[in-house]
Amino acid sequence: MKFEAIRYLERKTGEYKIEKVPGESFLKFLYYNPFGKLALEALVKRKFLSVWYGKKMNTKKSREKILPFIKSLEIPIEEAEKSWDEFTSFNDFFYRKLKKGARTWDMREDVLVSPADGKVLAYENIDSFASFFVKGQSFSLEELFQSKEMAEKYAGGSFVIVRLAPVDYHRYHFPTDAWVGASHRIQGYYYSVSTHAIRRNLRIFLENQREYTILKSKKFGDIAYFEIGATMVGGIHQTYAENSMVSKGEEKGYFDFGGSTCLLLFEKGKVQLDEDLLEHTKKGIETKVYVGEKIGYAKQGGVF
Repeated sequence: MKFEAIRYLERKTGEYKIEKVPGESFLKFLYYNPFGKLALEALVKRKFLSVWYGKKMNTKKSREKILPFIKSLEIPIEEAEKSWDEFTSFNDFFYRKLKKGARTWDMREDVLVSPADGKVLAYENIDSFASFFVKGQSFSLEELFQSKEMAEKYAGGSFVIVRLAPVDYHRYHFPTDAWVGASHRIQGYYYSVSTHAIRRNLRIFLENQREYTILKSKKFGDIAYFEIGATMVGGIHQTYAENSMVSKGEEKGYFDFGGSTCLLLFEKGKVQLDEDLLEHTKKGIETKVYVGEKIGYAKQGGVF
């Protein structure tokens, strides 16, 4: 497969852009070079490397990386609660909180919103997901959940991927009002979740460390909400109260340094995803959305 730059659509402006990827040359080596693949299997996907780098990003010395990172990736740091020189470490900057009003939330009851800032791929039927990537690859819900019962529950349902790049705000939120239970952790590897990596190996979602929570909602049924770990992600941190009612927009958790992904799975017939997201996905184009932005609506009792 030929190496291609990551092209995406900025939904707010309708402009097509090329993503700035930190370490893109390294990713190209890992996923498009036979020697890189050896390094990937022997070292990069292993937990100890991500944990080691995560700890390094917690040190006071790591503050030196903050300003160059902001400048090179043109991060709008004015949205953050703290100024760049107030952060105690790179990770403190990376999972920064935003000022009140930095994001606009669609609070209509029948509206599903994005749980995070990121690039979105949306599928009306999860059974068609694998066909959009490498021919011959399969995607198994049973492997994703590590449960046959859960796989049967979400068979034929809709599926949303929100990919968080290192440039993005790395806290994730609840997309609707719901009752939430405990977070289930599934151990796995630490492959990159970059588009470069997914194009080469769809099974990354099935093999990486991940956690999922079931959101029992009035309008959208039972939503399976996954957080996927990745290369250099030191950890997935849940900040919500288990076994409680939550409101749309409340924080669910955050990722340490690295690119990461949130997945939302819906039971069949519960949600209508926005047409523009579905159409761009069919063309192989990710759409940049922001947390709180509408991505779909309830099929039952919806007003759209």
